[in-house]
Amino acid sequence: MASSFILTLSAPERPGIVHAVTAFLVQHNLNIIDSSQFGDASSQRFFLRMHFAPASKDAEVADLESLRSAFQSTAESFSLDYEIHPTTQKPRVMIMVSKIGHCLNDILFRQSTGQLNIEIPLIISNHPDFAALAATYNIPFHHLPVKADTKAEQEAQILELVSRHNIDLIVLARYMQVLSPKLCEAMSGKIINIHHSFLPSFKGAKPYHQAYDRGVKIIGATAHFVTSDLDEGPIIEQNVVRVNHGMSPKELTHAGSNVESNVLAAAVKYVTERRVLLNKNKTVVFN
Repeated sequence: MASSFILTLSAPERPGIVHAVTAFLVQHNLNIIDSSQFGDASSQRFFLRMHFAPASKDAEVADLESLRSAFQSTAESFSLDYEIHPTTQKPRVMIMVSKIGHCLNDILFRQSTGQLNIEIPLIISNHPDFAALAATYNIPFHHLPVKADTKAEQEAQILELVSRHNIDLIVLARYMQVLSPKLCEAMSGKIINIHHSFLPSFKGAKPYHQAYDRGVKIIGATAHFVTSDLDEGPIIEQNVVRVNHGMSPKELTHAGSNVESNVLAAAVKYVTERRVLLNKNKTVVFN
């Protein structure tokens, strides 16, 4: 039996939501450990994340399905879109990667040391390069090569693995393939991508060499949910680092790799701790 739970919800803005949720918890002998809320004036929606547990060590708490069932009348009264999850339930994360491995390596290390409270049942790649790395962490590695004429077949294999392993989240750790609208729709709100973001923007091959040629002073990265619009999904996390004229393209690449790894890890942490709620084309992040 879970010792505590996370409730997340969004709803049309109106008075009484927090009162109703709190009353429900009191009625079921549950205590709030921490709570965050936000009312968005532009979308007229209210967002809440609440961590709760039995009010005492000796208190009995209903199982998850009983809690969800009991909460349903409150949810219907306020048109709540909600989820309740036990904190003991580790989200199951599938990582996808191509031939650049810094983000993959970083996530694997953070998971193995408990910095990310997730399970990683498998890694998928369109190249075989990181099979040995996956083996050092005892994680199954699936090499699924893809070409233009085999993309639909390869993505069908991906979705079959998602279903077989009960995957909650896909993380594109520098997976250098554009996902089809079909896959994006099937896993809507459940795929995170990372990409470099510069001012000005540099696309195509060797972006850090392009940045060097233009003498940029700031480089950064953006983690976002994946949609069928390339690199335009709701943003979860961003960060930048300052660079200078004395840095070589190789040094810029290293600095960029570090910020990409940190931003992606933060995004995975926030999403898997259920701190991220979608707000149309934006996110609410309770961090």
